[in-house]
Amino acid sequence: MQDELTLVIDIGKSHAKLLMFNNAGEVVERHGRDNRSVPSALGYPALDVQGLEDWMSHTLSASANTVRCSRVITSTHGAALVGLDETGLAWAPLDYEFDALAQHPVWAREFEDAADAFAQTLSPDLPAGLNAARQLFYVQRAHPQVWQRTRHLLPYPQYWAWRLSGERASEVSSLGCHTHLWLPQAGRYSTLANSQGWTALFAPVRPAWEALGTVTPQVSRTWGLPPHCVVHAGVHDSNACLSRYLESLNRDATTSTALTVVSSGTWTVLMAPGASTQGLQAERDMLANVDVLSRATPTARFMGGREFECLLAGADPDAGSLEDLQSLISGAIMALPSFAAHGGPFRGREGSIRCGSEVFANTASAGLTAGQRAALAALYCAQTTAWLVERLWSGSALPRTVLVEGPLARNALYLGALQGLMPADRCLVSLDPVEGTARGAWMLSRWGQSTAADVMPVEALFVAGLGEYHAAWQRALV
Repeated sequence: MQDELTLVIDIGKSHAKLLMFNNAGEVVERHGRDNRSVPSALGYPALDVQGLEDWMSHTLSASANTVRCSRVITSTHGAALVGLDETGLAWAPLDYEFDALAQHPVWAREFEDAADAFAQTLSPDLPAGLNAARQLFYVQRAHPQVWQRTRHLLPYPQYWAWRLSGERASEVSSLGCHTHLWLPQAGRYSTLANSQGWTALFAPVRPAWEALGTVTPQVSRTWGLPPHCVVHAGVHDSNACLSRYLESLNRDATTSTALTVVSSGTWTVLMAPGASTQGLQAERDMLANVDVLSRATPTARFMGGREFECLLAGADPDAGSLEDLQSLISGAIMALPSFAAHGGPFRGREGSIRCGSEVFANTASAGLTAGQRAALAALYCAQTTAWLVERLWSGSALPRTVLVEGPLARNALYLGALQGLMPADRCLVSLDPVEGTARGAWMLSRWGQSTAADVMPVEALFVAGLGEYHAAWQRALV
């Protein structure tokens, strides 16, 4: 008899994936789709929930393996909330890149006045809709009729759990993801959430790994999942990646180390379980996420995937060589932040390329070769990562370990440069061919079953003058 499979639905901001795992953790089938916003009936850009559902149901119903799936769990990007009425969606969920309050300065001031202080939420004020509470504030005021129909609020992973099972739930890793809705250290909703009447609308909080029920008969018919397929609550994607290391951290608690997990993708998210929340700097987009065990986790992030792509300017990500990297160092060619409009420690700064005494707007106008552009993208992301690790663990004397997951884990120049920039620390890279978000979600669907992570030490690249170059880069940030 063939073993049962676990379906992981992994919805990132730019890409969505369906992965079927066997009990050994091997992927037996995989599908992907680009993910982008769509216009909503209310006039704002919205998450493409219908397009995703159509793709999922069509893809799964056409697969012979779908009937073998005995469980399903969803991982999604953060800053996404869904409102339900009595029958389904009350309003299309907003795309967090839409600045909902930009055209309403009075509402924006009201929101700022009502929001809890950073000291309580550990959630910095972010642009557009990255503070998910801003989305609710907007819908409540701009579209009062649809808001009046809203009976329930769900974080995005739990929307998909509801769509599959009919059971409503919330979960802390999404509620605590720079939303302004949650107090990480108190483990409860914020004053803002209570004062606006949102707390009562949120479904009960359940653990990410909890089984909510089985798929509905309608989903079983149209998606092809078996009627006994169990639906788990689901999780925020970066926290899915972190969760695979939490068990080993607890098991090895006698060996103190300052671990930073770097989860890369559209966003590069650095999570430092055990670090102090006292050093978090809101203006640097440093915050506390909430892990699946409800613990505040100091976090820093930047839009690494977007910035990498911008610096590539069409070059192949793997076009760079050690010689290209050396040419950048020797020529004092550096990328100064920022190359993404949303979030990160340098938001508000206009990115530029410095070539000695000359400054250019981008890598194309600087006349860099494809190899140099790829090397500069890797080096810039390594420098930003090292800069943030230093700040997450500022004041700590613990030995530091940095573990890289996601697309950057497959970029040799990034990894070698990162270890070169952090010579006193230990850098590790995940060897798992499966992305950390999907692997973490799979592990959460069997929470409590110990599974070791396959990691390898990173070897530093020898690049003459790297330390001096990085010191000059940091001086240029001031």
